[in-house]
Amino acid sequence: MADTQDRRLPASERKLRKARAQGQIARSRDLAHFAAVGTVLGLLIAFAPRLLQALQQSLAAGLRFDAAALADPLAMPGRLAQGLAAAFGVVLVLGAVMLPAALAAGVAAGGWNFSWQALAPKPEKLDPFAGIGRLVSGRQVGEALKACALALIVGVVGALFLRARLDDFAATLGLPLPLALGRLGQALADGLLWLLLALAAFAALDVPLQRHLHAKRLRMSTQEYKQEQRETEGSPELKQRQRARMRELATRRMLAAVPKADLVVMNPTHYAVALRYDESRMSAPTVVAKGADLVALRIRDTAQGAKVPVLQSPPLARALYAHAELDRPVPQALFTAVAQVLAHVYALRAHLAGQGAAPAPLAAVAVPPGLDPDAGSGEAGA
Repeated sequence: MADTQDRRLPASERKLRKARAQGQIARSRDLAHFAAVGTVLGLLIAFAPRLLQALQQSLAAGLRFDAAALADPLAMPGRLAQGLAAAFGVVLVLGAVMLPAALAAGVAAGGWNFSWQALAPKPEKLDPFAGIGRLVSGRQVGEALKACALALIVGVVGALFLRARLDDFAATLGLPLPLALGRLGQALADGLLWLLLALAAFAALDVPLQRHLHAKRLRMSTQEYKQEQRETEGSPELKQRQRARMRELATRRMLAAVPKADLVVMNPTHYAVALRYDESRMSAPTVVAKGADLVALRIRDTAQGAKVPVLQSPPLARALYAHAELDRPVPQALFTAVAQVLAHVYALRAHLAGQGAAPAPLAAVAVPPGLDPDAGSGEAGA
């Protein structure tokens, strides 16, 4: 119960796609009504002269009798059949035009969507008890109240229109038939126009309302969202293990490059950065490994095992860790500081190879202001 009442999260893209596949999209019946009535009104206005002429001819033919027609008992049924056929033809034409208008209104409200799942039989809908529950649900009650409100508004508009035109309708009784038909046609068009305005106002309110209600019905609870995340992306525990595995593989690749480095700069246990410089292949020293805390200690141990020099230069180590990218040249602002420690390493190697005097102890390496992230803190002097 708590899970069904905690649907506060908006529907995900996956749930929206699933709902569309099942035929669940926002639709406005009032917009379809507006489109259908508007289409009929447009046809009446466009073809009013022809319709009036056809109606006059039909009335004239229906009121014309001769001796042969009076003597034939099948004349009256034949004329009724002709009148019904003509009326049926008009209805078919109106229906053929109203149907695309209603479909276009549906597409405008919720977009084009065709789903075979919506046409599939659903045995659960044959359950009478479930049907009674759907009838008294909040959604159906709301639709019923909306339909009652629409009927009331249309009835009030019609009543006001009839009251305003009552004298005109009474006056048509004294007019010649062609003129009376014209007056009635004009009154019918005016009445449909008022009805169309009422439907337009109702549709303008119903379209955003249906979209809001549709989004509300598809809301998800926290548990549903987590379950969907597990189904699409895997469980958080599995993703955490995968990320840990990827970090371990990346660390192993870095450690494999440490023995080829020229030196490792440390601070003394928090950060470690391994540098390599090949004058024939590189335009600047390159970072081949870097890490913090435990990874820094592993870099140091690997370097010591491979007899790679490890120099303690806290400001430079912090600056390289913060601003240098792995497998990329060191920032240009740190060229001078890196050149200083490389020169010390090269001099030390030459001395050990018996090719020069022992270099002086490495002095404190200066880092340009702003590059040491811990400058001014307690660790800056470490």
